Amino acid sequence: MASLERKNAELRRQINELSMKLQLAGQGKDETLYKAGPFGTVKALRTNPTVMPDESVNPRLAKILGEVAVKKELIVALANSNVREMLEVWFTNIKRVGIPNFLVVALDDNIESFCKSKGVPVYRRDPDEGIDNIAKTGGNHAVSGLKFRVLREFLQLGYSILLSDIDIIFLRNPFDHLYRDSDVESMSDGHNNMTAYGFNDVFDEPSMGWARYAHTMRIWVYNSGFFYIRPTIPSIELLDRVADRLSHEKAWDQAVFNEELFFPSHPGYEGLYASRRTMDIYLFMNSKVLFKTVRKDAQLKKLKPVIVHLNYHPDKLDRMKAVIEFYVNGKQDALQRFPDGSE
Repeated sequence: MASLERKNAELRRQINELSMKLQLAGQGKDETLYKAGPFGTVKALRTNPTVMPDESVNPRLAKILGEVAVKKELIVALANSNVREMLEVWFTNIKRVGIPNFLVVALDDNIESFCKSKGVPVYRRDPDEGIDNIAKTGGNHAVSGLKFRVLREFLQLGYSILLSDIDIIFLRNPFDHLYRDSDVESMSDGHNNMTAYGFNDVFDEPSMGWARYAHTMRIWVYNSGFFYIRPTIPSIELLDRVADRLSHEKAWDQAVFNEELFFPSHPGYEGLYASRRTMDIYLFMNSKVLFKTVRKDAQLKKLKPVIVHLNYHPDKLDRMKAVIEFYVNGKQDALQRFPDGSE
């Protein structure tokens, strides 16, 4: 066994060396070497280079994106006929804010016709049996899992995508509030600074005596229904990993999305090296933050978020309309009739 372990270790070392040589060869012979600067001045790169656009991947989509996108960016949502009423609320508020660069990926004929009748930019994918069966009849979670396959072509064409579920109310232009310094910039399911941005959670095991306290790092998950993703190799690898797992596992796409983003490399698993940023929870607000905290705080109520995502509540449409009444029409008691959670 010891001999086999040594051979495996040597093989891993050789693989790593070959991988590094390939990377260096791909970067050219004029590879620049850097010396570390003085203490406190060193900062690693976080922004990966974008891929070279390849319009041959989907010329029809490339033409649509060229007409809709602004500065190679756009909001994208997937929708089928099950969510038609919410979809109308979604794009009506995008138009009201004055955001021109958005696109609906229609998952059935009815939604395609509906969007065209409302003057909403729409794209219908070419037939794909593996996607179409889910697209036409799937519920929220099933449809949500499709986006990881659908978005790949958008990134290959060189566009940055702000992926949006349709249970979201837009109140300001989100493109004015992005950092664009990471592969993935996502809203959080966290409900305060600790849960959204991370904290040191101490696990207590009294039987260990002196070593009873073990420090752990915790963070509430990213919401896979609203994130900005740049067209980089790590971003495309993320989509591939999530789509592949969802095709083989009975899993929730949001759980898989976060596992692939956060789990580090370890024996038997090679982690994803994608950079990530958590969005401001009071600008990109989930509905737990709104209904448990913000609506009860006189100062926080004065803030106008960029978006509100009704992700924590099943009575989505009713609460979406209430959010519009409160933030757009100024009806101060519009949110009061709802419980903090779901009944």
